[in-house]
Amino acid sequence: MDQMIAVNPFWEMRDLPFTRVASRMAALNGTCCQNQAALAGQGNGPAAAETASMPEHWQNLSAQLDRNRDTAHQVGWQDEVVHQISQFCGDYFQRLDAGDFKADAQDLYHSWLQMTRADRGIAIVMGEPSLPSQFQVLPDQHEKLITDALDALASQPDYAPDYAHALLLDINGWSSWAAYLRWQARLSGHEEDLLPGLLAIRLAWELAIWRHVQHVGGAIFAELKQRWLKQWDTWPEMLQTHEQSQTTGWRQQTEAESAYQSQMAEKLLTRPENPSSDDQPLKLQAAFCIDVRSEVYRRALEAQNPAIQTLGFAGFFGLPISYRPKGTGFCRPQLPGLLAPALEVTEAEPADSFSRQSLANHSHWSQFSNAGPASFSFIESMGLAGLGRMVRKTFFGKSSDNPVDQLHKGQTEFEIRQNGTLLGAAEKAELAGGILRAMTLTHDFAPTVLLVGHGSSTRNNPHAAGLDCGACGGQTGSVNVRVLAGILNDKDVRAALAKQGISIPSETRFVGALHNTTTDEVECSGDVPDEIRGFLANAGAQARRERALRLGIANESDVDSAIKKRSQDWSEVRPEWGLAGNASFIVAPRSATRHLDLGGRSFLHDYRWREDEGFNILELIMTAPMVVTHWINLQYFMSVTDNLHYGSGNKVLHNVVGGHLGVFEGNGGDLRIGLPLQSVHDGKRWVHEPLRLSVYLAAPREAIAEIAQKHKVVQELIDNDWLYLFRINDEQTSIERLYRNEWQPVATRSSSTGGQSGED
Repeated sequence: MDQMIAVNPFWEMRDLPFTRVASRMAALNGTCCQNQAALAGQGNGPAAAETASMPEHWQNLSAQLDRNRDTAHQVGWQDEVVHQISQFCGDYFQRLDAGDFKADAQDLYHSWLQMTRADRGIAIVMGEPSLPSQFQVLPDQHEKLITDALDALASQPDYAPDYAHALLLDINGWSSWAAYLRWQARLSGHEEDLLPGLLAIRLAWELAIWRHVQHVGGAIFAELKQRWLKQWDTWPEMLQTHEQSQTTGWRQQTEAESAYQSQMAEKLLTRPENPSSDDQPLKLQAAFCIDVRSEVYRRALEAQNPAIQTLGFAGFFGLPISYRPKGTGFCRPQLPGLLAPALEVTEAEPADSFSRQSLANHSHWSQFSNAGPASFSFIESMGLAGLGRMVRKTFFGKSSDNPVDQLHKGQTEFEIRQNGTLLGAAEKAELAGGILRAMTLTHDFAPTVLLVGHGSSTRNNPHAAGLDCGACGGQTGSVNVRVLAGILNDKDVRAALAKQGISIPSETRFVGALHNTTTDEVECSGDVPDEIRGFLANAGAQARRERALRLGIANESDVDSAIKKRSQDWSEVRPEWGLAGNASFIVAPRSATRHLDLGGRSFLHDYRWREDEGFNILELIMTAPMVVTHWINLQYFMSVTDNLHYGSGNKVLHNVVGGHLGVFEGNGGDLRIGLPLQSVHDGKRWVHEPLRLSVYLAAPREAIAEIAQKHKVVQELIDNDWLYLFRINDEQTSIERLYRNEWQPVATRSSSTGGQSGED
């Protein structure tokens, strides 16, 4: 949760059409990928998807057995299995994360087996005295367990992978955590897959239950066996039934997406009545993250003066870095989860001892006070002293910034190393040149150029990192912008850049800044003219008034104070809406959208294809930012359509597990994934409309199609309906869609639209 990045929860199934994945997931565990109430705007509440009629789905053995159990007065098998595995995983993965040992699938399984064999409480809780004997005879090796269990339970071996998938979905949170560890290991160039061990644990429970009920005998086992064998025989029919049942829902889904795309086409094909002049000298250039929240602030900032130009670029600003505060053993990535850091950044001077101690204290207390189920145990341990501390923080507390972010504040110089070797001016210039070209910022520099990262400001919020920059590994972009500003202000680097054809005027100064998305304040890390500070303050006030409408506080007498107060309120469950509402990704010159109000729903990336020799920048955009925006879009999509399975539920009930691994909803159950309900629902209606991402590229069709065919992942996203890919032509007179290697006309500017054709 300290490096939270939104992801598509079905990423490993992207080679299949989204509709087929949706029907498969519905058949496996009742997942709903459609929310008709949300699409229709009826605001029927978060239970709409769960109560919608759905055919019967696959039931694992534990769930099958619950049909013969009085779960109103007895603990259900399914709930207890999930609870037991989850409690074990919480302890195991916390110790693994702390570095107490190095695990593999066998170690995971064997550790669980030892614990379970020694546990006498399971028999008491379940009221089954002979159950523990079944764990004693399970194989000690996880591979043997998997083989034995499938031999005993998989009556149709061809469907065994589906059964295994259904079992892992019972503990989807911990399966996702194991998959995350595997992803991180692969980024580092090695293999670490704990999922087979986790599958063995879940299968072991199934085998133990089956043998236990078989040993007890009687009508219950006979009925269980009959239902179990029938389910295996009818699995193909179940899949087909779910696919057929979703036909109407997908038609409604595509109709809602088409309606949004029609609105976007009307906007994108409308030229400004009074286009801005390129002859006017610039006062300010400000590069922002492509994050949808930046669209609101950029529009407000540009409205302050026509001599202000804003740019959109990925929030890690092209720096493939990890940040290691000098004098500490701490290190964290500052780039998208798709990538592994290639460089390490640290301060030229170490932080003071007080700041380093603050970091150590923060780490110690967060691990103790947040360990699940911790909110209650912390007060129980600390007594009245802990209660007093909570009261003081509630009524008199100050901003609870992450101490890691405090270490580099005030720093103007950073050291950058690659494999332990300091980068020189030539290497920095090579890095900076690529970044500036990707930003479309290679000439006509303003006297002040702001590099604006972003972060949030909330309290008592385990999901705070989800409001920070996904392009920075769930951190703020503060380190990235300060490092890049330092590089670009370096005289030696500028001299090397001039040899690349990028001449930065001596009077131009780059300044790192941070956009607080919760309060819409921009803090600059260096001196800027008073006039520019005024522009930033006025833009923040304008953006806050726009956001106040969605927050439901537009009628407050002092909107500015109300919004800032929300950001520091421990009890506020909706300090901001994050990226709720995201629906499109526009890759084009800012001139194509500057005159438009996109409602904070669009990711904006500046791009001029005529300045992109070989279309290398376009390729980078389509394989990195486009994938990241798709991840964000699908996480929000699934957190709305099925918050039960792919959201994290009610954040009021959350308990943090292992200091930062994730949350339980309450004090048990599976580890929750996705967004809290309060991040997508205001208590009366959904604030996020679940639409698949619409991508708009202002580039030649041949280049787009060639890149899509070159990269399998991109091709799969387009052709399997995970996103829509559109092209805007040079004159902004038509839009066409790329789908399965063919271009399909979508919209054309009507003669009544008027206006002038613009650049690119």
